[in-house]
Parts: sequence; structure tokens; C-alpha cells
Amino acid sequence: MTPAARACIGVFVLTALAAAPAVDARTVWRCLRDGSVSLSTAPEPGSQCVARQVADDAARLPNLWGVDGTRSGVIYARQQDGTTVYGTRELPGSTPLMAFTVTPPHGSPAHAGLGRIGAPLTHVYAAEFRAAARANGIDDAWLRAVAHAESGMRDDAVSAKGAQGVMQLLPQVAAEYRVADPFSAAQSIRGGARLLADLLRRYRGDRRLAAAAYNAGIGAVARYGGVPPYAETRDYVDKVDALYAAYRSALAPPRQGG
Repeated sequence: MTPAARACIGVFVLTALAAAPAVDARTVWRCLRDGSVSLSTAPEPGSQCVARQVADDAARLPNLWGVDGTRSGVIYARQQDGTTVYGTRELPGSTPLMAFTVTPPHGSPAHAGLGRIGAPLTHVYAAEFRAAARANGIDDAWLRAVAHAESGMRDDAVSAKGAQGVMQLLPQVAAEYRVADPFSAAQSIRGGARLLADLLRRYRGDRRLAAAAYNAGIGAVARYGGVPPYAETRDYVDKVDALYAAYRSALAPPRQGG
């Protein structure tokens, strides 16, 4: 496979691009829609897309999906603005070219990327989330969205940076928020809820800034005057947003008939 093709796929085998003229770098668009991520050689209509530059001679390709593990899918071609565009999402007018199964480079940050966020886990620690959200005056659905993004609701989760438990609290943060056992789901959820309530007060109810600070720290948000331009943090904030919408829908009371 040529360097041009490797760079254009950004870890996915978009070999249809192998015949493109050689250049020093390629632009791969990472596109978010309805909680799922795709890669494309041009922005997708109807998706939120961010351009990523990939050098043709990169010794180690970046993990543009942002999630570890083997990925399978289909590469599609479509005409857009008079140009052939290749991508991994089926859009109107797309033609399937080839199936792929690849494994992105291991070791992406714990919270980067959306990947497949899955269905809301509404029955996991439901009482603990309700109680902690009520005690701290925050939205139950948002608290669960953060927990889902952080750990997938796993009480035994440990990140590469040492964050622990359902809410992925670092040891110093756990101590500050009176979490004696970070692997106790109830304690972790209570501590995470207190931290999130503090962040919401700091940012006057702005959930995106609060989520960014939860991921990257208050200092980073202050330094950049908003969501930091870190790929991991921006992906994380988008992930929490998508999960929040999913949990709000899942936890909404059923509509009355008639």
C-alpha cells in the first residue's frame, strides 16, 4: 500500500485513494452524526466534521477513530460537488466499494473518540445516580452520560492516567470529594456528582465547559477561554453531549395516550 493511501485512510483501509497523486500530507475528515463516527475524504453533509492532517510518511498513523479495538465496515464512494469522495458512512447516492476489517494503533487516550457509544445503561446503579443527582441539584441524565463516557458504568475501571471507578476520579480528586473507596460505585457517583455540580456553578450552567474541565482540567479551560483544542477533550465533550441526549430520551416519562 502506498504512503498516500495509508495517510488517506487514517488507519482505515481506504485503498480506493491509492491512485491519488502523491503529496506530503493528507486531510482526513472525522465526522460525527447521531453518536457515531466516520472517516471521509471530504466533510459529510449533515455531520459535524473536523479535519485531521496525516503525513504520508508518518511512521505511526494516528488513531482517528479514537477508540481501541478492531473495526469493521464498508468503504463507500459518492459524488460531492463534482468530486469523488470516499468514506465509511453510507450516505444517499453512495456506492459500496469494499468491506474492511482493521485494528487501529493501540493506546489511544481512555476517553478519546465516540466509537459506538451503545444504548443507555439506565438500569445500572439507577438508585445511586438518582440520589446523587438530586442531592447535588444536577440533571440525572447528564450525570449518567458523564459516567457512561468515563467508564461505561464499570466500577472496576482504571485509566492509563490512574483515574478509577465509575466516575474515573483521580486519587487526589477522590480524596478532595470524600471518596474513601474509589471502586465503590455509590461513593464514586456521589463524588463525581459533587465535582460536576462545582463545575456547573463555576461555568454558570454550561455543560460543555463543565465536561471539558472534567476531562482536561479547569486550568486548560481557563487557558484557552473555552473547550481546549485537544482532540481528546473535544471528542469527549461531543461524546457526553450525544450520551446526554440518549439518556434524556431514555429516562423521559412515557407520553400519555390520547
